[in-house]
Amino acid sequence: MARVKGPFQITGGIQSYSYYTMKGSDTVFMRSKGGPSKERMKVGNEFALVRKHQSEWAACVLFSKYLNQATSSFKKMGDFNVSPIWNGIGKKLINLDTEHVLGERWLELSNYPQALEGFNMNRNFTFNSVFRAYIQFELNKEKKLLTIKLPRINTKNDLYNVRKMPYFRLKFSLGMISDIYFDIEKRKFKPYQFFSESYPILAVMTDTQWLSTNDLIPEQSFELILEKEISTDVLKHFTFLVCAGIEFGSVGFAGQIETVKNGSSSKIVLTEKAE
Repeated sequence: MARVKGPFQITGGIQSYSYYTMKGSDTVFMRSKGGPSKERMKVGNEFALVRKHQSEWAACVLFSKYLNQATSSFKKMGDFNVSPIWNGIGKKLINLDTEHVLGERWLELSNYPQALEGFNMNRNFTFNSVFRAYIQFELNKEKKLLTIKLPRINTKNDLYNVRKMPYFRLKFSLGMISDIYFDIEKRKFKPYQFFSESYPILAVMTDTQWLSTNDLIPEQSFELILEKEISTDVLKHFTFLVCAGIEFGSVGFAGQIETVKNGSSSKIVLTEKAE
């Protein structure tokens, strides 16, 4: 249905034409409707290259999906939708494969783990702007062991308590995510190996207790270990992911401390090839 916005200003569709405006301009543009049919896109020789890129986009979406699963608790702490960004990172990674033909290229994060290191889940208040103390992360890849060392925290200097909440806690995770390859026999993209029936990721998490936002907090340390045996030939197709996040809380109805919505920050702090 077309809409008349003023004299000679129409937006919408009339028969085989569409009328529309663009952000930043009052001009009304017109284009004819139509384009290739779905069937033509599927079988037309002129769209062979398009179909190959569409096929590889499936790998990028899988990459984003599995990364979502590996960082789910931390993604929820973010303030924007990271999935389109991760889709785009996946596309850049798959373009780096020069060994396989277009349409069948592999998406190998393990070769370029730096693509995700330091990725912030927040745009307004990033993790390092909210929690300013230096956290030490030591990853023993052979033992699949992560040691986290928190320094002495002076909340007046080391904490940016944006919403003036009485409590906060820190969260950490150690995970692994699989590369994605093209299965020639089944003609589809798949993770290199599943850890369980449907998850090509593995992750463990820990957190501090709820701490006062007005206190001097002594040093603490934590350990996270992935208790999963993986053969060396498979291990080279996996990447370690270390995440950190901070949540703020207040006393709830029943007296327990509850997480405050829209008061968290998180990031991927470390990524390393698993081999």
